[in-house]
Amino acid sequence: MLFNSLTFVLFFSVIVMVHYSPLAWRYKKTSLLAGSYLFYAAWNPPFVLLLLLSTLVDWHLAQKIHSSSSNSRRKKWLWLSLSFNLGLLVLFKYSGFLLENFQALLSLFNIAVAFKDPGFILPMGISFYTFQTLSYTLDVYFKKLKPHSSFRDYALFVSFFPQLVAGPIVRAKDFLPQLKKQNWISFIAFSLGISLFILGLFEKTVLADAFFAPMVDTVFNSSSAPDQLSSWLAAGFFYAQIFCDFAGYSLCAIGCALCLGFKLPLNFRSPMAAIGFSDFWQRWHISLSSWLRDYLYIPLGGNRLGSFATFRNLMITMLLGGLWHGAAWTFLFWGLLHGLYLVLERGVKQLNFSERLKHSYFTQTLMMVLTFLLVMLAFVFFRANSMQQALMIITAMFTSSEGTALLSWKLWTQIVVAAFIGLISLQILFKNKRLTDILSALPIPARALFLSFCLILIAISSGNSDAFIYFQF
Repeated sequence: MLFNSLTFVLFFSVIVMVHYSPLAWRYKKTSLLAGSYLFYAAWNPPFVLLLLLSTLVDWHLAQKIHSSSSNSRRKKWLWLSLSFNLGLLVLFKYSGFLLENFQALLSLFNIAVAFKDPGFILPMGISFYTFQTLSYTLDVYFKKLKPHSSFRDYALFVSFFPQLVAGPIVRAKDFLPQLKKQNWISFIAFSLGISLFILGLFEKTVLADAFFAPMVDTVFNSSSAPDQLSSWLAAGFFYAQIFCDFAGYSLCAIGCALCLGFKLPLNFRSPMAAIGFSDFWQRWHISLSSWLRDYLYIPLGGNRLGSFATFRNLMITMLLGGLWHGAAWTFLFWGLLHGLYLVLERGVKQLNFSERLKHSYFTQTLMMVLTFLLVMLAFVFFRANSMQQALMIITAMFTSSEGTALLSWKLWTQIVVAAFIGLISLQILFKNKRLTDILSALPIPARALFLSFCLILIAISSGNSDAFIYFQF
């Protein structure tokens, strides 16, 4: 059930009507839970059982962790939770990749073994809800949270439909308190939720799907080596596409939740205007980067054990962050590049002159451009169908060798380039402002006019719309 479908509009209308009916809050939560499972079942009904199983297992293991008197027993239950959750991810998401590479490794020793691809269908959103349930058991283990008293509330936390399939990744300590009583919101807050939803659809349907995706696919779906112009345009446009696609989904999720009185964390904050890679990861997919920081980087030792350990922890965190996105060497290499970026940045910051350069406008501008370009180059690996294709495109970007002119400098290309530049400019202009504050500050007539324009373009472009990119993760 896509956000940009009539089916979802009807589904959400019913959810809203029930949510603001005279029913008692406990019945509304039950109906919201049922609606969330119905939303998930629309993708592939049997996987509802897997979602329920994951919910049940971590609910009971968190209770075991909390009630255990000894640290050894608490660790045992935690390892069981980690093994179960990560085991499901490996089974459904990485088993084919692991078998394929194990087979390739054996062939290096002239051992011919043919493993059959298990052919598991990847459950929608498994990476997202697995991290949510894991955050619950980990918070209980680290004594940051006590087990919740209501299984229904916990199940709703795991399956809440706006962010179930592609985030933002929500923490139990932030969401469960919102279920104690219904948060009745004003018409202004409700209208802000609708505004965020429409803006998210605009980013996804118009910018990501109609503007950038066709250009990107022309290059990345071709077997021909692109020329220099096509390579640069495709790399830049994919950065814009994946931002508009994923940030668009996050805005839709946040907007839907706000209409129901729930607050979800912002997931993007002008990442294209980042100055440095630490700053980038505080602006890009914030719910994932903060999860990796709190539950992986810091438990590994963070930056508390010296420079070498810090660099090691950064590399491990980013490698696993890359692998979280998909079972392919391209994703792993994307994570490796970001790990190297962070290590190099931290190394430069330790030099004596770095503090003086920090206050230079020229240096800050140069760092912003460099950050943008290096992040864009890394995204070539993220999008490429293989390592060979990624290297071919990057080689074409930095050499003048002739290739196929897959993208020509025609009027439509110029329009897309203008949209690309406009997107970057807006992020630079509003990099330190929250989108909700910007929308709230607009006069009602101006906001209505802007959103009407967005809706018209959405209606025109809806025929070209695809599923959100992060659904595959």
